Formats: sequence, structure tokens, C-alpha cells
Amino acid sequence: MASFPSLFTSSSLLFLLFLLLPCTAYYGGARRPFSHHRHPRFASHNYRDALAKSIIFFEGQRSGKLPHNQRITWRKDSGLSDGAAMHVDLVGGYYDAGDNVKFGFPMAFTTTMLSWSVIEFGGLMKGELQNAREAIRWGTDYLLKATAHPNTIYVQVGDAGKDHACWERPEDMDTPRTVVKIDQNTPGTEVAAETAAALAAASVVFRRCDPNYSKVLARRAIKVFEFADKHRGAYSTGLRPYVCPYYCDFSGYQDELLWGAAWLHKATRNPMYLNYIQANGQTLGADESDNTFGWDNKHVGARILLSKAFLVQNVQPLHDYKSHADNYICSLIPGTPYTTAQYTPGGLLFKMNDSNMQYVTSTSFLLVTYAKYLTTARRVANCGGAIITPKKLRSFAKKQARIDLHCLVDFSKIIVDDKCHRRYIINRHIRYQFCRVFYHWFLENFLDIVEFCHLIWYYSLIS
Repeated sequence: MASFPSLFTSSSLLFLLFLLLPCTAYYGGARRPFSHHRHPRFASHNYRDALAKSIIFFEGQRSGKLPHNQRITWRKDSGLSDGAAMHVDLVGGYYDAGDNVKFGFPMAFTTTMLSWSVIEFGGLMKGELQNAREAIRWGTDYLLKATAHPNTIYVQVGDAGKDHACWERPEDMDTPRTVVKIDQNTPGTEVAAETAAALAAASVVFRRCDPNYSKVLARRAIKVFEFADKHRGAYSTGLRPYVCPYYCDFSGYQDELLWGAAWLHKATRNPMYLNYIQANGQTLGADESDNTFGWDNKHVGARILLSKAFLVQNVQPLHDYKSHADNYICSLIPGTPYTTAQYTPGGLLFKMNDSNMQYVTSTSFLLVTYAKYLTTARRVANCGGAIITPKKLRSFAKKQARIDLHCLVDFSKIIVDDKCHRRYIINRHIRYQFCRVFYHWFLENFLDIVEFCHLIWYYSLIS
């Protein structure tokens, strides 16, 4: 059921914002690969507008007491007693996808990716930069609450099973606000290390514009990573009834430890994290051949991030990460001797039958980011004699984004014209009847109900 970790993966949210340069971002989702015919010529898309909509989407996903400058005015306060069941304050954060559940794992990943986007491309965002920072802060304010108690992280609010059984507005929800935590007895290394990564990445974002807040985030990231590394164990083992099948971790927690250490190295500039990466990198999968990047698997993200330290900052002990990053690029780009990636007949990267677009967007982000690093260093990727230039990486990412946009704009014709769906969503008086009848019909006949909610929300923005 879970798709697009985060708005959002995130949803998806999810990462994520910057598929095209200089003005790009898009949220989108689709369940099925392209049909076996040539797609029509791409329409002209307003990427600046797509960027603005991608960021404002996060405001529609907010939980808690909404601020006075909330731009989505039809969304009201919700979840104001979250955490009360365990006598903690867990008000705030983001709802996941079309749910009213707050899943800490994908929320943290979304926050990390939003932060990385701003770090690398914030200078191109112009009027949207402050909105992006506010989206990050809304996530980190919640993560600070979730990590306020030593050796404990509150990783979920809400009963996913009961929430998925009834589709209703967060302002009206009456499903249990179950609180789930990890601690020394029930560890969750992957979610803890991802939370540390999110806090560390955000500390870089706020380093100049709010240095005091940046220091708070960095200090907390250090403590959370210590907890993640010391008390190792998969959270989807100890908390399986709560987090599975929604956000079960399948890749292990080693990737999050490497990812978290990489972000702490960048955020703190403390040599201990460089030493940690050198000592543990191979054990944590630094050179594994996987080429999937998303909420569950961060290996290639860590490789790209660490390659910057070598390419741009000349950190020589990390020179291997340039090769690791190149290997990832070579596995993706068609025509190289090492290509293993699959594509639809229309040219869209195809990773999975379920929620494929989240991998398209996250992969595209890594490509344009690596292209930026290579350009700065005046380097290229070498794939067994085939030279991949930064320009080629950008061109490839641009094509993926255009297909993504074209696919979703066409798909809107199925949904936007059916006004009865909107009446069902808005009219709280019939929600119980609609909830179960339409939910089961939709799952059997059309898309995932979560992704349908994403589409309705997105097209409410453009309509």
C-alpha cells in the first residue's frame, strides 16, 4: 500500500524536487510502465511552476498546528494530541502520501532529500528558496521532538492498518493515533541512521541563515547516529506488525549507516566520520553493485555524496567513491558496456512495477547532482572506454523528467473531469459510506488508493 515515501518520497514525496535544471521539480506517481507504443511529442512544460507546486505540496501534507502563513488555506489543524498516548509531544511533521499516518522512516528520507536539493540547487530556486527551507524546518522540528529522549526515537504515529481501511481528511480522522518507538531493547538502526542523516543535512541548509538552529540540528544528529550505530538491529524486525508491509526495510541497515556517516562528515567536518567511513565503508556496502536509490536503499546516494568530497573538496582518502559513483552511472546509461538498467519502449527508466516514478525522480536527481560535481572538477565518468560527460547526464535526466511530466499530465484527464470524486472527498457526512465501498472498488479496478489521493491533491493545485 505504501508508495512514495514521502509526499512524498518521497510522497514520494518523495526524492525529488530537482529533476531538471535550472528550474525543475516534480511530484508524480504511476503504477504501470508505458504501453508498447511510441509516446507523442513532449508538450512544453513550465518547470518553474512545477517546482512551486512541488514545494507547496508539502504544505498540504502538514500535520499539527498550522502557521499563519499557511498557503493551503483549506487544510486545517489536525493531530493536535499526537504523542499523548505515551505522554510525549509528537504534534507536527508530515502525513505520508494519502494517509493520516506519520511514518518516521520515509519522512526522514524526504527531509534529507529536500535538504540535499537546497544545498546543491537552492541558488537556482529564487523565490521558492524560503518556502523550501520552511518545508525542511517543518520536518526537522518534528524529528527533534521524536528524538528528544536519549536512546529513544518515536518512529510512527497512527495505526496504518486501520487508517488504510478508511479514507478521510486528517481534520476528521477518528482512527487510533498509536505511537511506535525504537529504543535499546527494540532497535531500529535504519530509521535512526536516516533520522541522523536528515538532521545533519538540514543543519547544512541552515548553517548561514539560522546558525543557532543549525547547531541544534547537528548536535542532535551526532547523538542519534551514535544510538543507531551502537544499538544495531532492523526496525522492521522488532516492529514488524506496525511498519510492515508499508515501510518494511529490505536492504538492511548498512546503507543507512554509511549514508548517515556521509552526511555527518559533511555537516560537522569532524575527522572521526571520515575515519568511520574509511574503516567501515566496505562492510557497509560502499562498493555493492546495486543501482536502486530510494527510501529503502541509500547506497548509491552515499556514493554520489562522498564522491563530492573527493571531486570538489579534494579529500583524497575518499578517491574510491569516484569509481563507485562511476560504476553506478555506467549501470544506468544505455550504450555503455556495463548497462544493466531496464527501460520502457518510450525510454522511461523502469525499476519496479509498483511506484516506479519514485525511482525515476530519485535517479534523475542523482544524475544532475553528479553532473554538477563532475563539471566543477572538470572530470567525466569512464565506462569501459565509453566517456559519459556531465552534459550527457543532464540530457538523460531531462528526458526522464519530460516523460514523467508528460505521462502524468495525460493521466490527469482520467481524474480531473470527474467532479463527483471531489465531492466525495470534501463531504465529511458521507465519508463512512464512501470510505469502504469506494476504497475496495478502487483497489480492484484502478490505482492504489494512496496514489489516487496524491493525484487528486496535485490536480487540485493545477485546476
